[in-house]
Amino acid sequence: MDILQKKMPYSLDAEQSVLGSIIIDPECFDDVAQIVRADDFYLEIHREIFGTMYDFKFHSKPIDVVTLVNALVSNGVYEDEAAARSYIKLLVDIIPTSANAKDYAKIVYDKSVLRRLIEASDAIQKDAYSEGDSVENIVDVAEQRVFEIAQKNERRDFVHIKDVIVETYNRLNELQKDQGEEALGQKTGYSDLDKVVVGLGKGSLIIVGARPGVGKTSFCLNLATNIAKRSKKAVCIFSLEMSNEQLVSRIISSEALVDAQKLRTGKLEPRDWDNIANATSVLTETNIYIDDTTDVSITGMKAKLRRVKNLGLVVVDYLQLMESEKSRKDGSRVNEIADISRGLKKLAMELDVPVITCSQLSRGTEKEKERQPMLSDLRDSGSIEQDADMVIFLSRDYYGKDPDKANLVDVIVAKNRHGGLGTVKMSWLGQYTKFSTLETDISEE
Repeated sequence: MDILQKKMPYSLDAEQSVLGSIIIDPECFDDVAQIVRADDFYLEIHREIFGTMYDFKFHSKPIDVVTLVNALVSNGVYEDEAAARSYIKLLVDIIPTSANAKDYAKIVYDKSVLRRLIEASDAIQKDAYSEGDSVENIVDVAEQRVFEIAQKNERRDFVHIKDVIVETYNRLNELQKDQGEEALGQKTGYSDLDKVVVGLGKGSLIIVGARPGVGKTSFCLNLATNIAKRSKKAVCIFSLEMSNEQLVSRIISSEALVDAQKLRTGKLEPRDWDNIANATSVLTETNIYIDDTTDVSITGMKAKLRRVKNLGLVVVDYLQLMESEKSRKDGSRVNEIADISRGLKKLAMELDVPVITCSQLSRGTEKEKERQPMLSDLRDSGSIEQDADMVIFLSRDYYGKDPDKANLVDVIVAKNRHGGLGTVKMSWLGQYTKFSTLETDISEE
């Protein structure tokens, strides 16, 4: 390890050239700051200088030799002005033009990535040699360390509020541009519902709960298909109850408006074949991935999802079918579900995408069919409500007491950390396993 430490990758020339470029042309700072941060520099003095430049930019102060020298001395980076001025002038003299500043910054960043990989490898070796945890957990931690480096999302001890303010300003600016809708989160594809939920935010855990037979799986599949078609991002579906063929049949039924029973029996008419051909043509252009492994764990999900490019959404059907990775001595299913819901929330945050999962309701709700579901009805654990960023209940007159409302469903947004609450009425086309907004004709897409 001593040898590795002595030969840690870094480029003195590149680091000096980045800083020199900014001094002679402060306008290039924004381009450079998109590539590197202060802690990407190997030498501490360079981290201090870049950090000082960042402060100047944040407070709209000019970056030049005089201001830098004064700040470095005032902050105790240099003891005297002569030493500070000498090194700053060296940085200016070493680079004739700032034209290649972004290229120099890329070199600095690449060297930083190599150093973090070396540090991660060292930590992985220590975990493996110690044998202090299960093999599954050691592998998961190892994958996570490398994944965070690859995604430029390495964990830091603390983030200064000014950095978060800058990111907030950037997000607000995005909201003023064309990509503003994406910044708010993934749209569900249902206009009335989108008005309430605002968007399925990155890192959010969304719970969809309903009594048996109301359409939890169909609703989630409809959302997944809508988002896959509109966002062009990858949508991954974990089905713990149905095979991938059964799941795809439901999606085709919804998209082609072909009776699900016909798809099961194969008794299709020529028009049905035409509708199926048109729907599958659209679906094959999406990036929907299905995994029907019945005993997949959260660790297994993470391992698979980390390899998916341009991930936009994860759907899990459904929560109560998952098994906890921890062997609990108390044998409590409530505690197991708590572990699973926390794991799903962590999964959403680590991958920075919304995760939607179906959830059963407590059996007691079957005896109270007249009332709407409530948060306390979520089955097995109050931690589901606690971990979820959004809880959506589906409720309809499934038991046939009012034939006029047989095709109506209440989509109840009962919890929403980042938007509003309310009930949206939608239509349920059971033969097609499809949900639709009331004001939109079912033939429109």
